[in-house]
Amino acid sequence: MTKPRITDDHLIDSVAEALQYISYYHPPDFISAMAEAYELEESESARNAIRQILMNSRMAAIGQRPICQDTGSVNVFLDIGVQAPLGWTRTPQDLIDEATRRAYALSVNPLRASIVTDPLGARRNTRDNTPAMIQTEFVAGESVSVSVSAKGGGSENKAKLAVLNPSDSVADWVVDTVAKLGAGWCPPGMIGLGVGGSVDKAMAMAKRALNLPIDISELRRRGAETAEDRLRLELYHRLNALGIGAQGLGGLTAVLDVKVLSFPTHAASLPVALIPNCAATRHLHFTLDGSDPATFTPPDLSLWPDLGDCAVTGRRVDLDALDEAMLASFSPGDTLLLSGRLYTGRDAAHRRMIEGLAKGEPLPVDLRGRAIYYVGPVDPVGDEVIGPAGPTTSTRMDKFTAPLLAASGLKIMIGKAERGPEAIAAIREHGAVYLIAVGGAAYLVSKAIKRAKPVAYLELGMEAIYEIEVEDMPVTVAVDSRGQSIHHSGPARWRRG
Repeated sequence: MTKPRITDDHLIDSVAEALQYISYYHPPDFISAMAEAYELEESESARNAIRQILMNSRMAAIGQRPICQDTGSVNVFLDIGVQAPLGWTRTPQDLIDEATRRAYALSVNPLRASIVTDPLGARRNTRDNTPAMIQTEFVAGESVSVSVSAKGGGSENKAKLAVLNPSDSVADWVVDTVAKLGAGWCPPGMIGLGVGGSVDKAMAMAKRALNLPIDISELRRRGAETAEDRLRLELYHRLNALGIGAQGLGGLTAVLDVKVLSFPTHAASLPVALIPNCAATRHLHFTLDGSDPATFTPPDLSLWPDLGDCAVTGRRVDLDALDEAMLASFSPGDTLLLSGRLYTGRDAAHRRMIEGLAKGEPLPVDLRGRAIYYVGPVDPVGDEVIGPAGPTTSTRMDKFTAPLLAASGLKIMIGKAERGPEAIAAIREHGAVYLIAVGGAAYLVSKAIKRAKPVAYLELGMEAIYEIEVEDMPVTVAVDSRGQSIHHSGPARWRRG
């Protein structure tokens, strides 16, 4: 009897559905691990951040809207059984790119297109998030195993690779590396390691490792059985002892699990690749055998912990009535609820503003005494004012900060992760402040935005400058007007050992 063939449509339909599914559903093991971290956390700032991530996760699951505004690059691992009854008429790249276009343009839940072509030149957005990043292997068997993930840029940008001496300590290198990553990878999350092989093999293993289930609690109960197990346990304890905490605010948990894959390597080499996964961990696995496209069951809402009232509490701040005394009263770690008018602006908008200033041109908007939010939102649907609108990594704006503060009178910047020495010096000099919204809580943040309209650089798409009005937008003071940073003091306070 002839076996049913795995068709083009089986792969396209399955990948497209998986990409939509992971845009709004966290994996159940991630929810459980975050809930456990929330219960154990002793740092008030970190606990508040984890709470917002869990609240956002449940809201995204109910509303079927993206967990994070950065809906990621598409990463697919294809393990093709050598005896699989393939009926494909096009390449896997063509098929998965078609699935990506379909998923990212779905009208009821459009996803943000972030992929640019001509990376060394014009860097034009492809507008459909293609091409996907695909790793293909041929394996024993009669089916096709598919792992689909959507990898955010903030955590991807923190990937590291080293070729160690065979006698070097992998654990020491990893601890030293993670200690220097900053918070741009949006912890709590996963650390994926690839050890051995060649440099390209190590990187592929590190990426694949991030799709493995979170099972560190089980490993801790049963104990290590392999060298990989021993490395995982050592790193789980040592990395969390760094005191990084959620969002880098200082606390007990930044790493939910450490996953390790290894491969034989040259006797003179020890390649080690490290890739973190953020609080918007998104992946799904399925198998195609020719019978039908894959189907996916939504997680039960009982998986999420009962957090009571979804309101975030904090000091209310009127963005339309900022003054020096108010700004000076903020301290690192304070939770604020912002209301009033502010502007959005990311890398491209900042570059355009600074280039214009150099030519003697006025800024396209009046930032004097105002706030700017580093965000590139998802397109709205239905009656939404704006789509999920979480913060982007602020360090990318550091080189623009001093000239913009000097020229504009800007007083508040909002993003995620730490600021570098140059930006902190400029903040202190100009009496400004830097606030962070929780990375991985984009849908929650969007609910605080009551009005939005593009006002400048409209051709930049999601990187255009918007004027938005917010009501009780939750943020944390990260750098105060004296240049004191929670990303310095928080981890220092919670570091152990």
